Formats: sequence, structure tokens, C-alpha cells
Amino acid sequence: MDWRDFFYFSRGERRGLIVLLCLIALAGILMLLKSPSSDQEQPTHGDTTSVRQMSPANTSEGPADYPTVQPPRQPAGRPRPAASRTHETTGERIKRLTDPRPRYPRTQKLPQGSTLELNTADTTDLRKIPGIGSTFSKRIVKYRNLLGGYADVSQLAEVYGIDEEKYTALAPWFTVDPTRIRRLNVNRLPEDSLRRHPYIDYRQAKLMVRLRRQQGGLTGWHDLMLLEEFTDADRHRLEPYLSFEK
Repeated sequence: MDWRDFFYFSRGERRGLIVLLCLIALAGILMLLKSPSSDQEQPTHGDTTSVRQMSPANTSEGPADYPTVQPPRQPAGRPRPAASRTHETTGERIKRLTDPRPRYPRTQKLPQGSTLELNTADTTDLRKIPGIGSTFSKRIVKYRNLLGGYADVSQLAEVYGIDEEKYTALAPWFTVDPTRIRRLNVNRLPEDSLRRHPYIDYRQAKLMVRLRRQQGGLTGWHDLMLLEEFTDADRHRLEPYLSFEK
């Protein structure tokens, strides 16, 4: 075909012919750029082993160039297991991960014959007493705050959860300093503050405020004992906690 025949083709035929020629040229360029070494078959591990076995050992030219076996790599981002857990059994690990109870450090208990002052001991001190853990130490401190301080060791029996048997075991470990009690001033405190005390109920607090308004203040226990809501037992319990200062 003469090259001049190209001009007699239709427009669509000319476009198709141009595209075909471009594709042929592109394929030829790719074949030229392709590395001939990539077509060569690389020796496999088995081939390397065969060559190693055929090489003479202990020659004067030096040791044979054996392939180096690389250890498996640790995946990126994954921490190595701690050495302290390498001997942990599966059962121990499951128990550690599924146990919902909080872990508290073991507290060193006091030797027999030791005592603690009940109004100054904190929860850490209280846990040193045999038979007192985290729960009872918090309850003892909470009740002490409600009272304003312990007036007698026997008040431990009023703490929630301490029965007679437990109180008998705990009582020898404690002493009480009554001077550390925080007193309630019945002539100044409002009604809601008075009835927060464990030994004062709602009606007693209300009558105390009403009586002090009527009399211009309370002067002592003889004023409260005029009210039938206060008994001798109430006076015995409350006497360390009430102040009549004006």
C-alpha cells in the first residue's frame, strides 16, 4: 500500500490507524526497557543447599559462604512479653484478668499488745489492726466524723457490721482521748445541723431550737431535761458532745 493512500481513508479509519501504530510503538519500548535479569530463575533454598553440600570443606581459601538464617522479626507496634510473666500459667492469667475485686497492698499488722488512739487513727492505721480491712476502717472513720469523735471505745459496737464478737476482739487494740471530741453548740447551730448527730433525732432538734428561742438561750442540761423527749440515757450519751456557750 502506497503511503499516499492514507489520505484517501475516512477520518475514523485514520484515527484507528494512528492509535494502532502508537500501541505497537509503546509495546516495543516496554520490551526494550524490561531487564533481562528478571527472566532468569533465581536459585531456590534447595539449590543453595545442594551447592553448599558439593563445596569442599576446610579449604585454604577460607570458610564457605553459607546463607544466614534470619530469626523471625517482632511485628512493629507489638510489645514484647514481660519477663516476669513468662512463667505465668494460662489458669493464673485468666484468673488475674477476670477477677473483678480490687487489689489492695498487703498491710503489715501491729504486734499483739499494741494500741491505737481511736480519734486520731486514719484508715491506713486502722488496717494495721487484725480483723480490720478496708471496709471496716472506712466505716469507723465515717462514724467518728458523724459523732464528732469517740467518747468511749464501746462506741465501736455501734459501727455498722461490728457485732458483739467482733467488738470483743477489737476493743483491746484501742484507746480514746475525749479531749479531741468536736462539740455541738446548741445555742448557735441550726436545727438541721443538730439532727445530723447520730444521738439526736428530728423531734429533739426541733424542740431544742424552739426552747432556746423562748428562753433566749439554753444554759445547761437542766433546761433540756425539762423536755420529755430527753431521758437520762440521752443525757449520758450526749453529754460529751453538747456545748451551751452563748
